[in-house]
Amino acid sequence: MIKAPFPIVSRRRLLKVAGAVGVAAAMPRTGWADEEKKLNFYNWDTYIGTTTVQTFTQKTGVEVQSDLYANNEELLAKLKEGNPGYDVIVPSDYMVQTMITLGILVPLDHAKLTNIGNLDPAFTNPAYDPGMAHSVPYKWGTVGIGYRKSKVQTPTSWGDILDSDKYKGRIALLADQRIVIGCALKYLGFSMNSTKESEIQAARDLLIKQKKNIKAFAPDEGQNMLVAGDADIVQEWNGDINQVMKEDKDLDYVVPKEGTNLFIDNLGIPKDAPHPQNALAFINHILDAQVEAEICNTIHYATPNAEARKLLPPEELNNPTIYPPPEVIAKSEQILDIGDFTKLYDKAWTEVQAA
Repeated sequence: MIKAPFPIVSRRRLLKVAGAVGVAAAMPRTGWADEEKKLNFYNWDTYIGTTTVQTFTQKTGVEVQSDLYANNEELLAKLKEGNPGYDVIVPSDYMVQTMITLGILVPLDHAKLTNIGNLDPAFTNPAYDPGMAHSVPYKWGTVGIGYRKSKVQTPTSWGDILDSDKYKGRIALLADQRIVIGCALKYLGFSMNSTKESEIQAARDLLIKQKKNIKAFAPDEGQNMLVAGDADIVQEWNGDINQVMKEDKDLDYVVPKEGTNLFIDNLGIPKDAPHPQNALAFINHILDAQVEAEICNTIHYATPNAEARKLLPPEELNNPTIYPPPEVIAKSEQILDIGDFTKLYDKAWTEVQAA
């Protein structure tokens, strides 16, 4: 049995943009029969199975339209001033907590999530959303370094991309402020959730110094830059690198010795979703063991779905870049909602980008 890697108790190419949702948020309807057969899904890139949407539409007649976002802050900005028409979203752990505080996520009707029992109990009472009141866990994983083995000596530290001239112009970092600043903090010996201004400024200064060596802050596109030969070493989510490793055997992934971010991404329904019953049906569809196993075999992220894990091949379950070993977990952290201290990260990120 795969245990939860977090103190839980008390992160996309196969689905492309079908066009902007751009629909006015409607008042929630009361029943399945009252809803039009549509669903607006707002998701990370390359973060769904090949057949997930097709099988849902075949089962329900509901057509799914999808938009993509690059990071949690983009997701929040889209919804903070009102829902433009999304039904299901995929926020990470800390963002779930932020969205609950802001009243963006609505409570889930567990009675309509008949597949919720497929989840590993170790994941069903997360500190960021006790009892899964507003969200259900979807995937978990790490952020690390993807690299081309023929061009790069095996990385061991965040310093290989944050504090080195060795790969000048061949480095890509994520366009994600909490991840990038958090990994810089980790490299400097601080917590990824530091609320000390001096530590956050030290991380900012490190990133500004390194900018001359960075080719791009990529919006969840580092894996594609590796494949295209536009970069040789990138900061990326483990599953995204695993996807391209299947295609290109010269690529690999490692978590630096300092440790990293361990994340849980979740499925939730935002306030004023125009199709809330369709949303519940879609979440329940994803919770189906066979559906979830197909997603895992496509995107290569770890699943909290215990029944789906029984259907996965040993090479998936035993892959340490998907299910990290205890020593990696022990050195890593979840990103937390740090309230008003987020402003320090906003300011530091703005200064890094402007430098």
